[in-house]
Amino acid sequence: MSGPGTGNGVTRTAVLELRGVTKSFGELEVLRGIDLAIREHQAVALIGASGSGKSTLLRCVDLLEEIDDGDIFLDGEVITDPSVDPVAVRRRLGLVFQAYNLFPHLSTLDNVVLGIVRGQGSRREQAEETARALLTRFGLSGREDERPDNLSGGQQQRVAIARAFAARPRAMLLDEVTSALDPELVGEVLAAVRDLKAEGVTMLLATHEMSFAREVADTVGFLHDGRLLEVGPPEQVLSEPREPETQRFLRRLLEAGRV
Repeated sequence: MSGPGTGNGVTRTAVLELRGVTKSFGELEVLRGIDLAIREHQAVALIGASGSGKSTLLRCVDLLEEIDDGDIFLDGEVITDPSVDPVAVRRRLGLVFQAYNLFPHLSTLDNVVLGIVRGQGSRREQAEETARALLTRFGLSGREDERPDNLSGGQQQRVAIARAFAARPRAMLLDEVTSALDPELVGEVLAAVRDLKAEGVTMLLATHEMSFAREVADTVGFLHDGRLLEVGPPEQVLSEPREPETQRFLRRLLEAGRV
């Protein structure tokens, strides 16, 4: 894998970088020496079977899980040092969960406003104007006063994406954002992520949608048993994988009609 300052012949500092990251839960080693760099405007997709470590990796980057060894950098600064304020780090990252994690007692508008106020310290009036514009952008105009329970799963996930994006994070972390959705709702959420990609938002996403990874990602990483076995351009990893485990994983998906 290329170092943090190289990529396609262009020298760029990584927005996010993981060096030798390990994480265990008891005797179960979930991440085993992960090295990965995500550069400005780059979208990196993590693929792999359930239990391969994708969600844990994202939670470690957002400091929701404490790593056992290694370092994670944000804009060249170590964020996994015990002296670092995790809340301040999370304000610079936008994590979207599988299960939306919206505040059920707040309206759609207030969920997004809260993300802006917490992330940017904006005044309520300014935050509300920005939130309305974002909800319109993500196809949610007219839903501003609805509570999350009154929205479809796809609409709730789009609110969650709008809330995370509202704070203008340095990078978006998307954890299987379509896995909890009915198939007919997947497309509208993927369209929202495509819009972020078109705008040049830096993204690290875990996904089981191989066609989406092929379309949106600049780089695909295959996780297996806690190791990042293969990293490369989507066409190479998804069409001509070099590692036997990657080949077996994609073959199983093909046989199941999921590629």
